[in-house]
Amino acid sequence: MPRQRFMPKFNTEAELLNHQLSGLKWTVAHAYSGSPVYRAKLAAAGVAPQDIQSLTDIRKLPFTDAEDLKDGYPFPLRAVPFEKIVRIHSSSGTTGRRKNLCYTQKDIDDWVHFFARAYEMAGVTPEDRVQIAVGYGVWTAGVGFQLACEKLGAMALPVGPGNVDLQCQFLVDMQSTVLCCTASMGLLMAEEAKRRGLARKINLKKVIYGSERSSVSMRKKISELFNGAELFDITGLTELYGPGTGIECPDHDCIHYWADYYILEIVDPHTLTPVPDGEWGEMVVTTLCKEAVPLIRYRTHDITRIIPGPCTCGSIMPRHSRISGRTDDMFIFRAVNIYPSTIDAIISDVSGLGSEYQIHLSRDASERGVMHLIVERADGVHDRRSEDLAVEVQQRIRKKVLVTPSVEIVAYGTLPRSERKSCRVFDTRIQDPIV
Repeated sequence: MPRQRFMPKFNTEAELLNHQLSGLKWTVAHAYSGSPVYRAKLAAAGVAPQDIQSLTDIRKLPFTDAEDLKDGYPFPLRAVPFEKIVRIHSSSGTTGRRKNLCYTQKDIDDWVHFFARAYEMAGVTPEDRVQIAVGYGVWTAGVGFQLACEKLGAMALPVGPGNVDLQCQFLVDMQSTVLCCTASMGLLMAEEAKRRGLARKINLKKVIYGSERSSVSMRKKISELFNGAELFDITGLTELYGPGTGIECPDHDCIHYWADYYILEIVDPHTLTPVPDGEWGEMVVTTLCKEAVPLIRYRTHDITRIIPGPCTCGSIMPRHSRISGRTDDMFIFRAVNIYPSTIDAIISDVSGLGSEYQIHLSRDASERGVMHLIVERADGVHDRRSEDLAVEVQQRIRKKVLVTPSVEIVAYGTLPRSERKSCRVFDTRIQDPIV
């Protein structure tokens, strides 16, 4: 098998580890000299760049978190002069200040390179036609998928999200061979293709999906409806460049991640101490060459585990399991990061509603994601206002959060009270294994 164009030239694990140590030393020195915030954090932890002499010294470094990005808005953790910044991206979060990330041209080039590697690992070639059905704008998804596709040399079809009629038209007319989307969008398109009788008219071979968890049964259904198309789970987050930071290989044995661009640790989310390979914990990442906003031990709050040993595909790149959940209260619905506090703020601003609510996430008979919101009326508010209150809440959430839940208004005192922290989110979308 010929060497892949975008894979590193490492032949041994020792070479990869040496590369990581060199990158770790550079990142700490770069952050220390370029970012006053990082310099203060490192000083508070009693660590100087010269203290990093081995990969285990990473444990001396302080953690960073989403709050560091929000506190430094609008240019958090910036470690280069403004004249070197060529682009800004922003997270899809819906609470408080957005997490803005700056990019130098090298950051963009590195991202496009390893994203092209992800396409390459999935078996995409310049002969493919790649239909990109993810969001464009300040989000990293659309432009990331497109630039990497063009870097690889494949044909990019930047349709964007939604617009099912256009998606179906492109699948037929353009004979797209690869569809890039969220898992929910993939299922929607697969069902639409079947409903419209397009199965024999399309030429889809692969579905590359990300941004939300999917179960084994959901993946199987998408593949079956798309005539046996091969599915690839792609990972990434805006803080860590964007999507494309890892992908499953054709042997479909979890996620290969690009350890030449970042170090991945798995820690106990309560003690923040490392856990042995194979044990579940919180993913923490440290970049090795990111210029504008380097990340030092950034807590992603994603739950996964490192898979020990080599993969049957032969790649030297290490692996982690598919994301199984979160350590905070954020949930992802239709590719949007949502915090219950955002829903809380919307409800609190509607006159006639009480403070108690529940968010129920499920899948309908067609496996599509459903959000059902149950909210109490305020004490003394008559039932005849329920319909209007439900419409108002639904409209405000659609405007603020960009998703549309079903809303049920119930009488004051209906929902359970607890002397401990109330459970707000009930997520039953994943009923079977994710691996």
